Amino acid sequence: MSPVMSLFASLVGQLADLLHPLCRTSATAAAIVLFTALVRLAVHPLSRAAARGQQARARLAPQLAELRGRHGGDPERLRRAVLELHAKEKVPPLAGCLPGLLQLPAFFLMYHLFSGSRIGGEANELLGHRLFAAGLGGRWADALGEGGVFGPAGLVYLALFGVVTVVAAFTFVRARRQFAAAGPAEPEQMPPGAGAMARVLPLMPFATLVTVAVVPLAAALYVVTSTTWSAVERVFLYRDTPGAGPPTTAG
Repeated sequence: MSPVMSLFASLVGQLADLLHPLCRTSATAAAIVLFTALVRLAVHPLSRAAARGQQARARLAPQLAELRGRHGGDPERLRRAVLELHAKEKVPPLAGCLPGLLQLPAFFLMYHLFSGSRIGGEANELLGHRLFAAGLGGRWADALGEGGVFGPAGLVYLALFGVVTVVAAFTFVRARRQFAAAGPAEPEQMPPGAGAMARVLPLMPFATLVTVAVVPLAAALYVVTSTTWSAVERVFLYRDTPGAGPPTTAG
């Protein structure tokens, strides 16, 4: 793991050097935002594929209605037929989760990079870098201990909490409108667990508030940037699709 962390630290350092003329003491924080944007850009083709999959599922509505008419008296057989139809049409029901899952390694790298005191046997100099008054290796509890909620470091976290709250509220309202526009789905149309997922996922963006509070500030920046990107991305990818699937989640 040490060679990977050393390589990752070198990448973040190079990005920070590139941004230093513009961002000065917050160059490393800006590098984390840029790195997150690059990761999201890399997985964007998968996000587009997920959007196309959602549109394909919408086109299956007539065939699903036919299956309900044919197997309405046998729920288990109907469920199997629906899953077979999805497989035949190459419409994976959970394709929308792939972009988020593929970001997890990058998030954990960022988390560990700013959690350890040493990298490759040497002192982790990145821990001394800051976003304004808040250390990138610190947490909200550290900011509270240094100056309280409205102290210099605490204000940095309040700004992040504000961004997360706005993005989460926007995502929640948009998801509710999409589900309402799609109308109530028949249980047999959904894969196992999809109904519960549809109820829980609109609330997931608010869980980002907890993540931002407990992880190192560098990892919190990754989460906030990624969540904001997801919200904006979905506006464009699903603008013509009613009931456009689950909302964005953290990371």
